[in-house]
Amino acid sequence: MTWNFTDDADVFLKAAGAWLAGRPAENTLVLTIAATLRSSGAQAYGDGAPVLGWWRGPDGEVAGTLVQTPPHPPLLGVVAPEAVGPLTTAFPLTTVNADRATADALAAEWPGHRVDKEQRLYRLGELIPPSPAPPGGPRSATTADRALLVAWHRAFAADVGQPNARAERMVDERTADGRLTLWEIGGVPVSMAGVSLQVAGSVRVAPVYTPPEHRGRGYAAAVTAEVSRAAREAGSDEVVLFTDLANPTSNGVYQRIGFRPVSDRLLISARDAGAEEGRPSPVRSAGRSD
Repeated sequence: MTWNFTDDADVFLKAAGAWLAGRPAENTLVLTIAATLRSSGAQAYGDGAPVLGWWRGPDGEVAGTLVQTPPHPPLLGVVAPEAVGPLTTAFPLTTVNADRATADALAAEWPGHRVDKEQRLYRLGELIPPSPAPPGGPRSATTADRALLVAWHRAFAADVGQPNARAERMVDERTADGRLTLWEIGGVPVSMAGVSLQVAGSVRVAPVYTPPEHRGRGYAAAVTAEVSRAAREAGSDEVVLFTDLANPTSNGVYQRIGFRPVSDRLLISARDAGAEEGRPSPVRSAGRSD
C-alpha cells in the first residue's frame, strides 16, 4: 500500500494507464494531461517538472492517481478513500483539485479551508442540436486564424483564472490536428470550441469561448454541439465537459443539448496556502482547457 511518483509520463501510463481507462470520464483530466506530457514533452505546461503519482492498494492494484504540472495545482483522478491519508504524508498538499468526496476528506484536515472553485462534469447522452439554430455555421480553424485563436484562448484563460502561457502551443497543436472549430457569420468568427486528445475512447470539450459582444445568441451551444457530433463521428465513445457551478447559464445550455451530470470537482486550499512571503493564492480554477 504505497504512493509512487515519477516525472515520466510513459512510466506513469505503463503503471496506471489501464486503470485510468476503466473510468475515462471521471479520469478525463489525468488521462489527457498524461497524454499531452507524453506527446509534447515534460515542459508542455511550463518550466517546472511534472509530478505523476499512483497508489497501489493491498491487492497490488492501482486505485488512485495524481498529476501536477506547475503552475497548475495538484490534481487527483479517482482515488480510493484509503489512499487519501497516505497521500498527505507522501505528498504534502496545501491546495488540490479533486472530486467532491475526496476534497471533503482532505478538507476535514484543513480547518478554515477555502473552496476556490466548484465544477460539474457532464457526459453527453443523446445529442440535441439547438433548435432553432443560430445564424451562421461551423468551420475548422486554420493557421490563418492563429492570431485570433491565441487571443481567444488567452481571454478564456483570464475568464476562468487559468495560466495562459501555453496559448500559442495549444492553438498550434489543435489546429494541426483539426481539434478547433469556429462558428462564423458571413465569414466573421463569433465563437469557438476545441476538444482534447482522444484518450481511452473519450474526448473533453474545452475550451468553449464566445467574446462578450457575441454572447447570449446561442453560438456557444451551436459550436459545442458541432464539435461533439464530430467527435462521435470520429469514434469517441464518450464526450465530456466541465462547467462552473457558479454559472447557471452554461450549465443550462449544455444540458439542453444533451449533456448529463456525472460528478462534481472542487479546488480547495488550506487557509494559509500561498499567504507566506506575500505570494498570491493558487490559481482559482478547477477545470483545464488542455
